[in-house]
Amino acid sequence: MKQLLEVLGFIALVQGVAGLVHEFTDWKWGLVQRVGFLDGFGIYASVALLVLAFALFAAAESRKSG
Repeated sequence: MKQLLEVLGFIALVQGVAGLVHEFTDWKWGLVQRVGFLDGFGIYASVALLVLAFALFAAAESRKSG
C-alpha cells in the first residue's frame, strides 16, 4: 500500500508540474490541458495536483513499510 501511494503521489507531482510548465511556457505536455472541462482552470488543477501529491507522500510516510 505504501508503494502504491508513493507511485500515485509521483504521478500527481509530475502531472502538476507539467500543467504549470504548460501554463507558463506553453509547452504541450501533461494531461491537465488535455482534459476538456479544465479549460481555463489549468493553474488551479495543477496546484491541486501538487497538493494531492504531497498529501499522498505524507500518507505513504505514515504507513508502516512492513
